Amino acid sequence: MANDKKLVEAITSMDVDFAQWYTDVVKKAELCDYASVKGCMVIKPAGYAIWENIQKELDARFKATGVENVYMPMFIPESLLEKEKDHVEGFAPEVAWVTHGGLEELQERMCVRPTSETLFCDFYAKDIQSYRDLPRLYNQWCSVVRWEKTTRPFLRSREFLWQEGHTAHATAEEAEARTIQMLNVYADFCEEVLAIPVIKGQKTDKEKFAGAEATYTIESLMHDGKALQSGTSHNFGDGFAKAFDIQYAAKDNTLQYVHQTSWGMTTRMIGAIIMVHGDDNGLVLPPRIAPTQVVIVPIQQKKEGVLDKAYELKGVLSNFRVKVDDSDKSPGWKFSESEMRGIPVRVEIGPRDIENNQAVLVRRDTHEKITVSLDEINEKVGELLDEIHDSMLERARNHRDSHTYVATDLDSFVKTIEEKPGFVKAMWCGCQECEDKIKELTSATSRCMPFEQETLSDKCVCCGKPAVKMVYWGRAY
Repeated sequence: MANDKKLVEAITSMDVDFAQWYTDVVKKAELCDYASVKGCMVIKPAGYAIWENIQKELDARFKATGVENVYMPMFIPESLLEKEKDHVEGFAPEVAWVTHGGLEELQERMCVRPTSETLFCDFYAKDIQSYRDLPRLYNQWCSVVRWEKTTRPFLRSREFLWQEGHTAHATAEEAEARTIQMLNVYADFCEEVLAIPVIKGQKTDKEKFAGAEATYTIESLMHDGKALQSGTSHNFGDGFAKAFDIQYAAKDNTLQYVHQTSWGMTTRMIGAIIMVHGDDNGLVLPPRIAPTQVVIVPIQQKKEGVLDKAYELKGVLSNFRVKVDDSDKSPGWKFSESEMRGIPVRVEIGPRDIENNQAVLVRRDTHEKITVSLDEINEKVGELLDEIHDSMLERARNHRDSHTYVATDLDSFVKTIEEKPGFVKAMWCGCQECEDKIKELTSATSRCMPFEQETLSDKCVCCGKPAVKMVYWGRAY
């Protein structure tokens, strides 16, 4: 049995070194590997399968709101990027430039897209002529490049996968409604599929997207008490439309500028899944996103009838994503491996189980063992997967709530940030100077001004002047 523990022993305990624990899990669960291209990653089948499920779930939710998929070029001419001043300034430090095509120097540099607002705007300026052409509800699945100085698998890499939605509307009201609608799509997806609770709110002007009128965000809390921006939705107003001259003929024949939105979610959500749900045995995957929901482990599989029964069970459980581990490894190794990979339910079946018309179900999240009749196994597995999801969501919500604190003065704020990792709720006067001072003193940033506001005091936690908003603060990835 000593060899059966090697997979687990290779993982650093999260309480000893959370960063190393994260790296160990990513590598041992074979989610990704380091590439020879510095700052980039190779997403391996186990990691990409999670992304495929994220993509499938989100894509269906987008389409249910009327969104269609398109694809834009990956190169952006420099002159196009520079049309919106705030936008280009916001992304300039992260842009990768193409200067040559083959052996020829290009007449104009092109950047590899860090995001595609300018490409969509250039397209909309030609594509939208009349109010009849609106709204335009588009999304693209692609990769983007941002030349990050510090990288970490899934959380921050120079190239990453994402979706970016871009919509154009006739009125400011329609654009604002779509911005909030897509934020709610993300929030529902996180809770209903990933079992990750989120805080919904608006970013401060300092933290909003470059070129946006308003940025809305969902923020989640990782096991180590750091925040992760998990999805954003931006209202651009008509700023980009004026920069790119995107006008339409209204019903009264006047020319009007469109109002635009943009919204995105990335492969960093795989990092969120790891850091919200994982434990010292490896991944703990939410059932609705797990590439394999059920693994069947035959016990004494060389005995007559055991392997046949395992495959018969696979057929019975065909409503789920199920596989049989028929490798020649020992059962103990298979148990450790299925735990490492985060498979929600393990089914153990051996000669004695077959004789008694039963199997043993083992929950990955709690390690609880449940003996069930083979006649009821399909129904019981379905119920158990839903129960695991609900339990994981509740556990994550309890962790977030128990690591959310209140501070009403600067001394207690600094002390809390230093001694109690998590969210800190505090009042703010609305001045960027206070935001900057808090970051300088604590490395904490404003995560969002939540939609559900509370009045914790009437004074700003930093300067003592009258407060205008309650803000969630925290250190973040």
